[in-house]
Amino acid sequence: MSGLDEEVKNQEEETKIVDLDEEKKKRKPFHYWTVGGRDYRLKLKASNIEKLENKYKCNVMHLVDDMPALSVMLTIIQAAMLPWEHGVKYDDILNLFDKYVEEGGSQIDLYKNVVIPTLAVSGFFTPKMAAEILEATDEEL
Repeated sequence: MSGLDEEVKNQEEETKIVDLDEEKKKRKPFHYWTVGGRDYRLKLKASNIEKLENKYKCNVMHLVDDMPALSVMLTIIQAAMLPWEHGVKYDDILNLFDKYVEEGGSQIDLYKNVVIPTLAVSGFFTPKMAAEILEATDEEL
């Protein structure tokens, strides 16, 4: 090599180094549950996580160790929706679930496509862990 080729090559190699903090991806701000053509934002905030833990007397993670009862999943959804749908009642969530089923959804779909992704965006586990949980769920069914 002659001229500035060596210096240019070294400079190109140096610019390929990326700060690890830049590589980290931020979590999605919400998970969206679409029912009846409307997107509902879902994300559990600390205050609502605390309410769930007090209601069920256990950590939220224990609630989803296995596929939880429908009432538990709907209560988690209600808690995740409350900050953006002020005053949403459990009966409203029941009606949304009924509409979700009419549109082709199922209880298993609710768990896999709504509850687990909502917990992931709420910081309960990484996207990789969520994928592993969903894979394990597929194997059990």
